[in-house]
Amino acid sequence: MAKAPPSISLLLLSAAVFLTLPATISSIGVNYGTLGNLPPPTQVANFLKTQTSIDSVKIFNVNPDIIRAFAGTGISVVVTVPNGDIPALANGVQARRWVAANIQPFHPQTKIKYISVGNEILLSGDDNMIKNLLPAMKNLNAALFHAGVKDIKVTTAHSLNIIAYELNGAPSSGRFRPGWDKGVLAPILAFHRQTKSPFVVNPYPYFGFDPKNVNFAIFRSPYKAVRDPLTGKVYTNMYDTLMDSTYSAMKALGYGDVDIVVGETGWPSACDASWCSPENAAWFNLNIIKRAQGQGTPLMPDRRFETYIFGLFNEEGKPGPTAERNWGLFWPDFSPVYDVGLLRNKQAGGGGGRPAPALPAPSVGGGKWCVAKSEATDGQLQGNIDWVCNQGGVDCKPIQTGGSCSNPNSLRTQASFVMNAYFQKNGRTDQSCYFSGSGVIVGEQPKQW
Repeated sequence: MAKAPPSISLLLLSAAVFLTLPATISSIGVNYGTLGNLPPPTQVANFLKTQTSIDSVKIFNVNPDIIRAFAGTGISVVVTVPNGDIPALANGVQARRWVAANIQPFHPQTKIKYISVGNEILLSGDDNMIKNLLPAMKNLNAALFHAGVKDIKVTTAHSLNIIAYELNGAPSSGRFRPGWDKGVLAPILAFHRQTKSPFVVNPYPYFGFDPKNVNFAIFRSPYKAVRDPLTGKVYTNMYDTLMDSTYSAMKALGYGDVDIVVGETGWPSACDASWCSPENAAWFNLNIIKRAQGQGTPLMPDRRFETYIFGLFNEEGKPGPTAERNWGLFWPDFSPVYDVGLLRNKQAGGGGGRPAPALPAPSVGGGKWCVAKSEATDGQLQGNIDWVCNQGGVDCKPIQTGGSCSNPNSLRTQASFVMNAYFQKNGRTDQSCYFSGSGVIVGEQPKQW
């Protein structure tokens, strides 16, 4: 993953979008990283097949054990050529050998969908890899044809540092960086058009957003709409601006018809700042899933984006800051970090994973309770109730008519009750009581309970 240019974050106002998801998610992809003490690939493949609606995975190598594990599952796999292998694949003979070693032994038993030639090569700044990127893509495509493999497409994934953002932040004015536009990206886009393969981008609002405008990055209310002065289109979140900036850059080169695939996006559930929490990560990814189901952007209203969330697991073996180890949808034992509707049942079964934690009694807090701040608005209180009861994995029967907390019929009391239930369920961490700044941890149980 890579950082988006920070300049755009200073230009965008806080916004979010109200979310309603279909009862059943039809399909979503996920990035399957392996840096940590994780279950074996066979267990992972079985879990995804039997317990989730995830229908595709993207891996960052050509690990034969992983590729083989997905044979016969119906789950499609995106494999990645290691960046360092790219210069060698500029040789056609080497490309044929690579396909013979890394694709043909597993195809078609494993449903390999794409070969990604490296990952975020332009961000690397390595001139040798950059100049050999397209030749390697072309040679691998030819090698697949020579091997009689016609159902695998060749592509490469780009970080959004390829975009030179305009100072006014208008997505319609997005352009590729000079020097990369016509010299590198236009020929790559021509290859995609010719081979009917997708242009893959990694849009991460997390990298480069304005900390004063967190809601705009995570689709949260309240928001103030952003209007593109050139098109009049209204934007309620940062993700759409990144996607439309990419589309505008492609269109400016004459390739607006090429399909776009979201290779990576997500939000960490923990980091060294208050804006990382299971609640915020879930809300971000729920909105991403909604777009993968068919909701487009202001400039691409009818497009459905094939999407790969980052990532499958929290990877304890990743170096760097706390966030790097907390991008996962699941813990290594297959229990959910948070629920975004991808499990086929409410228990994280399969592979020996522990059940999703049950709702504890609100009064069991070990001296810590989460309640709504006194200055929280009615809109924030209702929003917290809606999120916790619909997406936070909490049973809200106690605040319904006839429940133990249905009287007094106070919005603040009911919001605090469910916020605390979520807080207790998720380890009583500071992040699990953040609620976009409307929650506070107290040391005395509220008298209303």
